[in-house]
Amino acid sequence: MSDTRFPVLLDGPGNHVDDPRELLVGYLDWYREALARKTAGLSEEQLRRLVDGVGWAPLGLVRHLGWVERRWIRWGFAAAQVAPCPPGEDDAEWRVDALSTEQVWRAYRAEVAHTRRIVAGVPLERRAALGGRFPAAADAPSLGRILFHLLQEYARHLGQLDVARQLLDGVTGE
Repeated sequence: MSDTRFPVLLDGPGNHVDDPRELLVGYLDWYREALARKTAGLSEEQLRRLVDGVGWAPLGLVRHLGWVERRWIRWGFAAAQVAPCPPGEDDAEWRVDALSTEQVWRAYRAEVAHTRRIVAGVPLERRAALGGRFPAAADAPSLGRILFHLLQEYARHLGQLDVARQLLDGVTGE
Protein backbone atom coordinates (compact mmCIF):
# COMPACT_ATOMS: atom_id res chain seq x y z
CA MET A 1 0.00 0.00 0.00
CA SER A 2 1.41 3.36 -1.04
CA ASP A 3 1.38 6.37 1.29
CA THR A 4 2.06 9.78 -0.29
CA ARG A 5 3.43 11.14 3.00
CA PHE A 6 6.60 9.14 2.39
CA PRO A 7 8.23 10.00 -0.95
CA VAL A 8 10.18 7.30 -2.76
CA LEU A 9 13.17 9.50 -3.66
CA LEU A 10 16.28 9.43 -1.53
CA ASP A 11 18.71 12.29 -1.01
CA GLY A 12 22.29 11.98 -2.18
CA PRO A 13 23.29 9.80 -5.14
CA GLY A 14 20.60 8.49 -7.48
CA ASN A 15 18.23 5.76 -6.36
CA HIS A 16 19.92 3.20 -8.60
CA VAL A 17 23.48 3.73 -7.36
CA ASP A 18 24.63 0.47 -5.77
CA ASP A 19 28.41 0.73 -5.94
CA PRO A 20 29.80 1.34 -2.42
CA ARG A 21 32.42 3.78 -3.68
CA GLU A 22 29.87 5.82 -5.63
CA LEU A 23 27.59 5.84 -2.58
CA LEU A 24 30.33 7.01 -0.19
CA VAL A 25 31.70 9.69 -2.50
CA GLY A 26 28.22 10.70 -3.65
CA TYR A 27 26.91 11.15 -0.13
CA LEU A 28 30.03 13.06 0.93
CA ASP A 29 29.43 15.44 -1.96
CA TRP A 30 25.76 15.72 -1.05
CA TYR A 31 26.66 16.64 2.54
CA ARG A 32 29.26 19.15 1.37
CA GLU A 33 26.60 20.80 -0.79
CA ALA A 34 24.16 20.66 2.12
CA LEU A 35 26.66 22.58 4.27
CA ALA A 36 26.51 25.43 1.76
CA ARG A 37 22.71 25.22 1.48
CA LYS A 38 22.19 25.20 5.23
CA THR A 39 24.39 28.27 5.79
CA ALA A 40 23.02 30.22 2.81
CA GLY A 41 20.92 33.20 3.77
CA LEU A 42 22.52 33.74 7.16
CA SER A 43 23.82 37.23 7.77
CA GLU A 44 27.48 37.81 8.55
CA GLU A 45 26.56 38.27 12.21
CA GLN A 46 24.53 35.03 12.26
CA LEU A 47 27.34 33.08 10.56
CA ARG A 48 29.68 34.16 13.37
CA ARG A 49 27.31 33.97 16.35
CA LEU A 50 27.98 31.20 18.85
CA VAL A 51 24.75 29.26 19.09
CA ASP A 52 23.57 28.34 22.58
CA GLY A 53 23.17 24.61 22.90
CA VAL A 54 25.71 23.69 20.21
CA GLY A 55 28.62 25.90 21.32
CA TRP A 56 29.85 26.96 17.89
CA ALA A 57 29.03 29.39 15.11
CA PRO A 58 27.93 28.10 11.69
CA LEU A 59 31.06 29.53 10.05
CA GLY A 60 33.13 27.80 12.73
CA LEU A 61 31.56 24.52 11.65
CA VAL A 62 32.63 25.18 8.07
CA ARG A 63 36.19 25.73 9.27
CA HIS A 64 36.09 22.61 11.47
CA LEU A 65 34.91 20.41 8.59
CA GLY A 66 37.76 21.69 6.42
CA TRP A 67 40.21 20.65 9.13
CA VAL A 68 38.45 17.29 9.46
CA GLU A 69 38.96 16.65 5.72
CA ARG A 70 42.62 17.64 6.04
CA ARG A 71 43.22 15.56 9.17
CA TRP A 72 41.66 12.38 7.79
CA ILE A 73 42.69 12.55 4.13
CA ARG A 74 45.86 14.59 3.64
CA TRP A 75 47.54 13.93 7.00
CA GLY A 76 45.74 10.65 7.63
CA PHE A 77 45.26 8.64 4.44
CA ALA A 78 48.02 10.24 2.34
CA ALA A 79 50.46 10.79 5.25
CA ALA A 80 51.29 14.26 3.91
CA GLN A 81 53.49 16.29 6.20
CA VAL A 82 50.87 18.95 6.96
CA ALA A 83 49.60 20.30 10.25
CA PRO A 84 46.54 18.30 11.35
CA CYS A 85 45.05 21.31 13.15
CA PRO A 86 45.67 25.03 13.43
CA PRO A 87 48.06 26.28 16.09
CA GLY A 88 46.50 27.14 19.42
CA GLU A 89 44.08 25.53 21.78
CA ASP A 90 41.93 22.50 21.02
CA ASP A 91 39.05 24.65 19.80
CA ALA A 92 41.19 26.76 17.40
CA GLU A 93 39.72 25.11 14.32
CA TRP A 94 36.26 26.31 15.38
CA ARG A 95 37.27 29.97 15.78
CA VAL A 96 36.81 32.37 12.89
CA ASP A 97 37.13 35.79 14.53
CA ALA A 98 40.35 36.71 12.67
CA LEU A 99 39.21 35.27 9.31
CA SER A 100 36.87 36.59 6.66
CA THR A 101 33.94 34.48 5.58
CA GLU A 102 35.57 34.15 2.15
CA GLN A 103 38.83 32.92 3.73
CA VAL A 104 36.98 30.23 5.68
CA TRP A 105 35.05 29.01 2.63
CA ARG A 106 38.14 29.16 0.40
CA ALA A 107 40.15 27.03 2.85
CA TYR A 108 37.24 24.57 3.19
CA ARG A 109 36.86 24.23 -0.58
CA ALA A 110 40.62 23.75 -0.97
CA GLU A 111 40.58 20.84 1.49
CA VAL A 112 37.62 19.27 -0.31
CA ALA A 113 39.55 19.61 -3.59
CA HIS A 114 42.59 17.92 -2.01
CA THR A 115 40.35 15.10 -0.79
CA ARG A 116 38.87 14.58 -4.23
CA ARG A 117 42.30 14.47 -5.88
CA ILE A 118 43.78 12.11 -3.30
CA VAL A 119 40.95 9.57 -3.34
CA ALA A 120 40.21 9.65 -7.09
CA GLY A 121 40.49 6.13 -8.43
CA VAL A 122 41.94 4.70 -5.22
CA PRO A 123 40.42 1.35 -4.20
CA LEU A 124 38.41 1.48 -0.98
CA GLU A 125 40.49 -1.42 0.37
CA ARG A 126 43.78 0.50 0.18
CA ARG A 127 45.27 1.16 3.60
CA ALA A 128 46.39 4.61 4.70
CA ALA A 129 50.03 5.46 4.17
CA LEU A 130 52.24 5.42 7.23
CA GLY A 131 53.96 8.44 8.69
CA GLY A 132 51.16 10.96 9.10
CA ARG A 133 48.28 10.19 11.41
CA PHE A 134 49.04 6.48 11.40
CA PRO A 135 52.52 5.45 12.63
CA ALA A 136 52.15 1.67 12.20
CA ALA A 137 50.48 -0.65 9.70
CA ALA A 138 48.25 -2.06 12.44
CA ASP A 139 46.80 1.43 12.96
CA ALA A 140 46.18 2.25 9.29
CA PRO A 141 42.51 1.95 8.26
CA SER A 142 41.32 1.48 4.70
CA LEU A 143 40.21 4.38 2.54
CA GLY A 144 36.65 3.03 2.74
CA ARG A 145 36.74 3.16 6.54
CA ILE A 146 38.09 6.72 6.48
CA LEU A 147 35.47 7.89 3.96
CA PHE A 148 32.76 6.28 6.07
CA HIS A 149 34.10 8.17 9.10
CA LEU A 150 33.98 11.45 7.14
CA LEU A 151 30.42 10.67 6.10
CA GLN A 152 29.26 10.17 9.68
CA GLU A 153 31.11 13.33 10.76
CA TYR A 154 29.23 15.37 8.16
CA ALA A 155 25.90 13.70 8.98
CA ARG A 156 26.25 14.40 12.69
CA HIS A 157 27.35 18.00 12.29
CA LEU A 158 24.77 18.86 9.65
CA GLY A 159 22.05 17.58 11.96
CA GLN A 160 23.45 19.91 14.60
CA LEU A 161 23.53 22.71 12.01
CA ASP A 162 19.79 22.21 11.44
CA VAL A 163 19.23 22.90 15.14
CA ALA A 164 21.63 25.87 15.11
CA ARG A 165 19.90 27.36 12.08
CA GLN A 166 16.49 27.00 13.65
CA LEU A 167 17.74 28.75 16.79
CA LEU A 168 19.35 31.54 14.76
CA ASP A 169 16.53 32.44 12.39
CA GLY A 170 13.80 29.82 12.59
CA VAL A 171 14.66 28.22 9.23
CA THR A 172 14.35 24.45 9.20
CA GLY A 173 16.28 22.09 6.95
CA GLU A 174 15.20 19.39 4.58
